[in-house]
Amino acid sequence: MAVLVLVAALVVALAMALRHTSQPSAAPATVSAREHRDADTAAALAGPRQRADLAPCPRPAGQPGSVALQAVTVDCAADGSTVHVGPALAGHPVVLNLWAYWCGPCAAELPAMAEYQRRIGPDVSVVTVHQDENETAALIRLAELGVHLPTLQDGARRVAAALQVPNVMPATVVLDSDGSVAKTLPRAFATADEIADAVGRLDARRGRP
Repeated sequence: MAVLVLVAALVVALAMALRHTSQPSAAPATVSAREHRDADTAAALAGPRQRADLAPCPRPAGQPGSVALQAVTVDCAADGSTVHVGPALAGHPVVLNLWAYWCGPCAAELPAMAEYQRRIGPDVSVVTVHQDENETAALIRLAELGVHLPTLQDGARRVAAALQVPNVMPATVVLDSDGSVAKTLPRAFATADEIADAVGRLDARRGRP
């Protein structure tokens, strides 16, 4: 009798194991395809945009730019217009700063990015990329910080995916004038001096550090 019970238990265990292995594994997590919340309408964003007073987003200057970014389009946080990222970032070196409104180290770093832009001058562009759907919160945070850098609203994180940036924030990507990635810096910076040391010298004519 004991032998029969043992055999039956083994049969049940084997059946359960086969059933478990035959079930498909869970699908990998995917990034949201939403650029912003439904609540972030043009009317709702008008006030926060005015208070943030952001610089205009870069526009295409006749060069194709990064192949990886050619198909990437996002919204400009300053006015809601569409930015074709590849061509818009071509023609001169760009320092891309990827952040989100809820990220504490990002908030500490953004003023340093603004100071770095002031020091480096117009031949190099510092552009921030907000990586969360809540565009209103991003504009409020930038207004609080007094940071007026050009900002791309990228709730779906298309830029980071195209450039294969590690899934950390803040992160900074240095692009050459042809749009290719010169450096990826997945870390936070406390001062403009730290940013300058990490980015290195950028030749505005060639875009090479």
